[in-house]
Amino acid sequence: MADINIQFTLFSAFYSPLIATMSGGFLKEEGLDYEWSVSPPGKSAVDAVVDGSADVIQSAPSHAFTALAKGEPSPVLHFAKVNEMDGFFITARYADPEFSWKKLEGSEVVMFGGGQPNAMFRYACHKAGIDYDKIIPITPGGPDAIDQTYREGQGQYVQQQGPYPQQLSHEGAGQIVAQVGPLIGSCAFSSLAASREWLQTDAAKAFTRAYAKARQYLNETPAKEIAAAELSYFPDVDQAALAGCIATYQKLGCWTPAVEITREAFDVTLDVYEYVGGISERYAYDNVCSAPPGVD
Repeated sequence: MADINIQFTLFSAFYSPLIATMSGGFLKEEGLDYEWSVSPPGKSAVDAVVDGSADVIQSAPSHAFTALAKGEPSPVLHFAKVNEMDGFFITARYADPEFSWKKLEGSEVVMFGGGQPNAMFRYACHKAGIDYDKIIPITPGGPDAIDQTYREGQGQYVQQQGPYPQQLSHEGAGQIVAQVGPLIGSCAFSSLAASREWLQTDAAKAFTRAYAKARQYLNETPAKEIAAAELSYFPDVDQAALAGCIATYQKLGCWTPAVEITREAFDVTLDVYEYVGGISERYAYDNVCSAPPGVD
C-alpha cells in the first residue's frame, strides 16, 4: 500500500510543483511510496479526501467557499500553494502582434463556463477594461473537450492552461496572444489540500519537505531538463512544446520557492470572487488555509 495517495483536480504542466515531487524523485528521497490519480469528471478531488482514497490533493482555496457559504467548515485545509498566479493563456488561430483584449469583444471564445477558471478570466477582462458580456462563449466542458472543440474549428480564441496552447502552436494550429495571470497578479490560485487529521502526521511533514525541494528544483533547473523528466506524464505532448510551456511558467513567476499560502495572495482571491459575485462575505484566512506541516 502506498504511503501517500495524491489526486489532481486538473492535470497540466501548470501543476509541475506537484508533478515534480514524483518525477524529480523527491518523495522517494523522503522514503515515501506514492500513487497518483486525476479526479473523474464531475467529481471533486475533495471527495477523495473525505472518503479516504486520497491524502493530498491539488485544489484551490476558492473551493472552500462553497462549504463556508452554507455555514459548514471546509472539509480540507489548504496548506501549500501550487501556483500563485493564474496560468491560463489566450490562443488565437493566427499570430497577432497587434492583439489587444478588446478584440475578444464580439468574438467566439472556447472557454471554461464556470468555476475558478471562469471567475479569474472575468476578473482579468475587468482589469483589461473590456466587457466580458460582449464575448460569445463556447463552453464544451473540461480541458480535453475545450481543446477538441477548438481543434474542430469552433471559436476564434481559446482559453487553456499549458501545455495545450504550446502544443497547438507547435502543430501550427494556433498562436498564443495573451496570458491571464499578469492582469490579476499574485493570488491564491491553486493549492495543496488535505484533512486536518492527516496534516498532523509524520507523513505530512515528510511530504512537505519533498514538496519544498521540488519547488526549489523548478526554480533552479533548465526547462528542458524538467520537461524531459515530466514527459512520460504527457504522452500526447511534444517535448519541445512542454519545455516551452515550463519555461513560460518559470518566467511568469507562479512557482516561487516558498511553500506557504500568504494572506496577501488569499485577499486577492477574495477580491476576484467578490467582483464576480461568487461570495457574499470575505472569509477568514484561517477557515480556509493552514501553515504547511512542520512549519511553526
